[in-house]
Amino acid sequence: MNLPALISISSFIGVMFFIMTERLHLTTAAFLGALILVFTHVMTLQEAVDYISKSHGTLALFFGVMILVRAFEPTKVFEYLATQMVLLAKGSGKLLVLGVIAITTPICAVLPNATTVMLLAPLIPPIAQEIGVDFVPLLILMVFVANSAGLLTIVGDPATFIVGDSINLSFIEYLSRLSLGGVLAVVTILAMSPFLFSKIWNTKFTHLDELPRTKINHPKVLMVGGVIIAFVLLFFVIGESLPVPISPASVALLGAVLALILANQSKIDTVNNILKDLDWSTLVFFMSIFVIIGGLEKTGVTSYLSGVLAVVIGKNIILGSLILLFSVGILSSVVPNIPLVVAMVPLLKEYIVNIGMASPDILSPDFSGSFPPEVLPLFYAMMFGATLGGNGTLIGASSNIVAAGVSEQHGRPISFQTFLKYGLPVMAMQLIVSALYVVIFFLI
Repeated sequence: MNLPALISISSFIGVMFFIMTERLHLTTAAFLGALILVFTHVMTLQEAVDYISKSHGTLALFFGVMILVRAFEPTKVFEYLATQMVLLAKGSGKLLVLGVIAITTPICAVLPNATTVMLLAPLIPPIAQEIGVDFVPLLILMVFVANSAGLLTIVGDPATFIVGDSINLSFIEYLSRLSLGGVLAVVTILAMSPFLFSKIWNTKFTHLDELPRTKINHPKVLMVGGVIIAFVLLFFVIGESLPVPISPASVALLGAVLALILANQSKIDTVNNILKDLDWSTLVFFMSIFVIIGGLEKTGVTSYLSGVLAVVIGKNIILGSLILLFSVGILSSVVPNIPLVVAMVPLLKEYIVNIGMASPDILSPDFSGSFPPEVLPLFYAMMFGATLGGNGTLIGASSNIVAAGVSEQHGRPISFQTFLKYGLPVMAMQLIVSALYVVIFFLI
């Protein structure tokens, strides 16, 4: 193995180590790892930018969605939804648990899960304290639902979008083939809730009259905003089937511009404030990870690992899919799923080329054709493993970290062990259900 390859591997492992141990902020660790590749001449700055540009769709989608969400924050619509969730529970802990699932699921189907948790999690502790229940299990429940509901659509989770985009899967194709798997993931949580969250499930609480009533601000602006959101969702569904196709990323950016115009013209906020409050850290993290994985690809590490995969699995797609689902799932519980799938996608493409099940054309970033149907279960299995594995541990997904930060701000840090007590059984059951789904619907 040559020196550039060793540097690429060391950079990737070093970044993962700092992210997992939290000795550096994940964005700082990834940014440093990417710059090491440039300064050691593993790749030029131009090559690094080229690797980022190959994943422009992912970056554009989440940039657009971030603007959409932030533009409507002044309306307090998310605070209103959280309050209504408690009121509709009418004193029943069971209904409160079901309410958390019912509110979080549809939002996470169209917004990135970490973004949804950023919006909703800060509302849970004060409301839970008002009615006298422990907010930590409710935050953990919200995280489970957010991570699982991300599988309902191709834009619901970054890992899902990255894998789906890599195999040219359209929004409609995803809905018809894989959304049922997302439904099963959420239903699994629903079925386990009476046992996992039994204390809250069996609680009857009072003092609802003392609960602060949140009112929606700027209702007219919110109505127009609802039209913009409906427009975005409609074109997510039909955009790629139009005579002139429009990608989800382009739709998200157009929706973002319309939201900026609405917020500025209605004077509920300024463009500068909205752009200033975006999660720039996540975007820089994405770009840095794309460079680091590009280093592995350029130096031949990906090709080598795909060869090992070909030897281990051969052409047994059923075995390969199950190995991928469980191994990626377990890895995703301790390694953030975004860098994991970014690394796995080119490796998997090289593997199916090496075993002769696809032409080398699929390795080109410009490839826009269809993948052979018989190899698609491998990518589907990776999607489910990467997304649901994040429910296993506290560091498995960015939404978990967001919820833990909110809990700590309210005086109740979520320990690794506390999360594990809930997370391991949920992850195990969801991976088993997903494995059955992939085998029954795509492999038999």
